[in-house]
Amino acid sequence: MDNNTIICRCSDLSLQDIRDLINDGYTSLEEIKRISRAGMGPCQGRTCSQLILREISRITGKDIHDLQPCTNRPPTMGIKLKTIADGRESND
Repeated sequence: MDNNTIICRCSDLSLQDIRDLINDGYTSLEEIKRISRAGMGPCQGRTCSQLILREISRITGKDIHDLQPCTNRPPTMGIKLKTIADGRESND
């Protein structure tokens, strides 16, 4: 891939941005997520997580299976269908 290839479309991060972060010492997906917001957009990392893990593995020499995925924290909360059907706001 070219260094200008967009890895995280939600946060507009290129492959070069990810490589720079890894070379600066951020060698876990959780660290990269916290410093760059990669994986925190609408897709919640479905697009970029595996690409970032692959780059961490390639640069650090760690086996990709030994790297920890980050915790998925959806930005919304669930709502009961009954609440929608009743047309009211939920307080729980």
